[in-house]
Amino acid sequence: MRRSSSRPGLQTFIFSDDDVGLLILGELLAAARRGVRVRVLSDQMFSIENRRFLARLALEHVNFEFRLYNPTFNEARTAPLEFAAGILCCFFRFNQRSHNKLLLVDGRFGIVGGRNMDDRYFDFSEEYNYYDRDLLVYGTVGAAMQASFERFWAHPKTVPLAQLKDVAKRIVEAGRNPAPLAAPRLDHAARVTRVQALAEDRNYLQRALLDHALSVAAVEYFSDPPDKPNVSERSEHGDLTATIARIITAAEHDIVLQTPYLVLSRPARKAFLTLRREHPALRVLVSTNSLAATDAFPVYAISHKRRRYYLESLGFEIHEFKPYPGRSEAAIDAPKPPGMLRSALKIRTRKAVPLRRDTVRRGLHAKAIVIDDRISLIGSHNFDPRSEGPNSENGVIVRDAGFAAELKRAISGDIGPDQSWVVAKKPDRGLLTPINQAIESVSEKLPVFDLWPWRYATSYELRPECAPLPPSDPDFLTCYVRVGDFPEVDLAAKGIYTRIMTAFGVGLSPIL
Repeated sequence: MRRSSSRPGLQTFIFSDDDVGLLILGELLAAARRGVRVRVLSDQMFSIENRRFLARLALEHVNFEFRLYNPTFNEARTAPLEFAAGILCCFFRFNQRSHNKLLLVDGRFGIVGGRNMDDRYFDFSEEYNYYDRDLLVYGTVGAAMQASFERFWAHPKTVPLAQLKDVAKRIVEAGRNPAPLAAPRLDHAARVTRVQALAEDRNYLQRALLDHALSVAAVEYFSDPPDKPNVSERSEHGDLTATIARIITAAEHDIVLQTPYLVLSRPARKAFLTLRREHPALRVLVSTNSLAATDAFPVYAISHKRRRYYLESLGFEIHEFKPYPGRSEAAIDAPKPPGMLRSALKIRTRKAVPLRRDTVRRGLHAKAIVIDDRISLIGSHNFDPRSEGPNSENGVIVRDAGFAAELKRAISGDIGPDQSWVVAKKPDRGLLTPINQAIESVSEKLPVFDLWPWRYATSYELRPECAPLPPSDPDFLTCYVRVGDFPEVDLAAKGIYTRIMTAFGVGLSPIL
């Protein structure tokens, strides 16, 4: 058998045994049979739970190895009682997760972004998909990616399948002559076949990827260490959060921020507040999820609770993602972002609220920053307390004006009137306005009470005859119509629940 010196590595937070997961596994196993050493590293919490299937993977080929990061009680599957026990007995270790996403080939080609190995990240779900963004990188930066992967792969919290108690039991049961790995039962077999065909189509790959490739001035790869909460290790290697903080606080003109969860940590809020004081004219555009688009309902409640602070104190211009495209479906002549930056539509139902329309919907999952039209970041970091604290994260920082322009154009499409609503201050109501604002200011700081119904801001939709305007423009209210605090959401059964979750949101933000 021909052996190869290439050492592909796939690191992910979620690896599901659905159509996408099985398709990826099939290709990785095919590479292993060709002589390529293939290594897969996934966080244990939300990955494949079928122990017999994992046992079979552990025995499939000498060139293929699958490991899980931080398995609870050294098992692949975490039962509900074990989940509760993990929280009670060892919360800080249980809460520490590897959120990195990286596909590395030959130490030179790397894909970094927000996407996991699951149907809903590749448009395969018929209910709810994620809209995500990845970056394909080639060059010497691969050495840093390789070093990061090796550090995670060799870490004591990374455990081979055969060493997990529940998987090892199935390996023993399988014996020395396990049955061949059965052909997968796919829900979307025709689509899987089409994807496989496109992967072999050189003309398609040329049009979709190579024709849009950019040569850039500088590329840096950053990754948190595998034991991030350990202070000594963080000081030794540094971490992505500190890097993001440095580039944000150095901004002078404008910041474009895209995140699925607008839940900034206390240090992040402080940094943006300082930035606002030092550069009062600095513009911060934010692309995030609406309640209708998100599947993380409690997390949105925290964001909603802090709307006044984000808009008034930090000066954010917030655009909330719609659960389905608007008029853009007809705007076929609108400029399209290059293939390597194009956000892919995705969706699923976890804790999503019911909508007024019964249709497939989408939620924003992309994470990106553009600073002063010259520095860009794409990665796994959500810019929230979890990404800053217990989660390890990774990302690529590109220092290049041309690349920044392309990424900014892509995000600008996401915050356009066809894709997002604008969140802005409600019209002034005389003496009632300062009273409402004062009460809301106090209410948003209370961890167990937030039932004040008259909110500072609401959502707006652009009138068809108008061009987009910032909320600070004097003609904003002429060109935009109010669509309510939670557009497209059926609040009949969720209105009270929204306020309840908002009440507990602040205390839960580091966990969520």
